[in-house]
Amino acid sequence: MKKYGLIGFPLGHSFSKTFFNQKFQSEKIDAEYVNFEIEHVRDLKQIIRENPDLCGLNVTIPHKITVMPLLDSISDNAKNIGAVNVIKFRKGSFGKLKLEGHNSDIIGFKQSLEPMLNESHRKALILGTGGASKAIYHGLKQLGIEAVFVSRTKKKECFTYPEITEEMMDEFTVIVNTTPVGMYPHVDEYPDIPYEYLTVNHILYDLIYNPDETLFMKKGKAQGATVKNGLEMLLLQAFVSWEIWNR
Repeated sequence: MKKYGLIGFPLGHSFSKTFFNQKFQSEKIDAEYVNFEIEHVRDLKQIIRENPDLCGLNVTIPHKITVMPLLDSISDNAKNIGAVNVIKFRKGSFGKLKLEGHNSDIIGFKQSLEPMLNESHRKALILGTGGASKAIYHGLKQLGIEAVFVSRTKKKECFTYPEITEEMMDEFTVIVNTTPVGMYPHVDEYPDIPYEYLTVNHILYDLIYNPDETLFMKKGKAQGATVKNGLEMLLLQAFVSWEIWNR
């Protein structure tokens, strides 16, 4: 039996395990998908040693960036993004295991967001600066949308939340939350943006999918904004992961 899995911490919110195991069962694929909850990415080596039947992994927060030095090769797409969320296991010369890093975030995000866009959506705020945010930045760029990052702390080429003005909110009509703020069980939390300046022209896209509707989304909807969670993006990413592992 082949084995696939997910590394990250924490993994109580994980969608991938249920999705892939249902896929394997319904399509009669002799495989299983396992969660490997590791706080430190260095523990990946131990997982590989203890699971010789592993054929591929997904990577989620907080390891999308820190896993990169542990890999033998990284796709151009993942290099440009600066983060990896899919690892393909390949046998190299003399049967030595090679780990290839890929990124499916950008494909899932683009395919999910594109149908929502119109001519008024030319600039975006990306909330957060972690591994997922970099894929979102490149995805928006490929869709012709100029994007800037928003961080809790002052960083180069980033706005902080208190710096977001009414004029900025009017100009940046796509807002993407790439942070874990509002994710279960912390459902009473939300990114600190001035929601009172949102309009029907805004799109609020939350990469979180548990809960189905975050407080970020609820507060946007109350102002007439179009909102969407990250479930469809996750489904699309899963399809791409399976293609990467089996090509």
